Amino acid sequence: MIQLYSWNVNGIRACAKKGFVNWVKKTKPDILAVQEIKAHPEQLEESLREINEYVSYWHSAERRGYSGVALYTKEKLLSIESLGKDTFDREGRTLIAHYPAFTLINCYFPNSQARGARLDYKLSFCNSILNLCNQLVKKGKNIVLCGDFNIAHTAIDLKNPKANEKNAGYLPEEREWMTTFLSAGYTDTFRNFHPDQPGHYTWWSYRFKAREKDIGWRIDYYCVNKNFTPKVKEAKIHKTVPGSDHCPISISLEV
Repeated sequence: MIQLYSWNVNGIRACAKKGFVNWVKKTKPDILAVQEIKAHPEQLEESLREINEYVSYWHSAERRGYSGVALYTKEKLLSIESLGKDTFDREGRTLIAHYPAFTLINCYFPNSQARGARLDYKLSFCNSILNLCNQLVKKGKNIVLCGDFNIAHTAIDLKNPKANEKNAGYLPEEREWMTTFLSAGYTDTFRNFHPDQPGHYTWWSYRFKAREKDIGWRIDYYCVNKNFTPKVKEAKIHKTVPGSDHCPISISLEV
């Protein structure tokens, strides 16, 4: 059994000042995917690049202080790559890590922004990820797709659905894509264990004491292909972990 964690750290240097490294050492995930690192590796102290026995991989945005993803792994991987599409790779959106038993796709999905200013870009990214997953599954691979999707799929995935129907992350087009993705043969692992339970969130605004009041959104996911679903033995949201406006999520995987 291996433990996989995913966390949008909202700036890895800022998160480090709030205990990120100690949390990693205490939690000991076998594989940790992080999003929105907002840094290039050369900007980071060695204590962040090299944590105990982990090997780290980085895909930063060209723009400094923006976006980016990283992977810390104890598990030996076969190879690692980006999405291979310049329009998304420039923003450091994806790391694809090939392990013997599965392929891990660590993603920081774009925010569609106010009035859907980047909705087309976001949906283009979403479709590229779906195509990638389909291609890998067609080749006989198992996939684990994780990260910050910036999408609350259904009304139970956010505290105030009615008030947010025209807001980024809960737009009809985004939710429809999520439905399309899951219908294509993929499982939202948390919902697989908690199908109808509201009140489970992974992100809270810094405003209005939203986290203290638990006024949140579930926008961070672990998804797997249907044939791999029985290998996921547990899916959790770790809402009490501080350090970011998101909290970590995890799955236990039998491989």
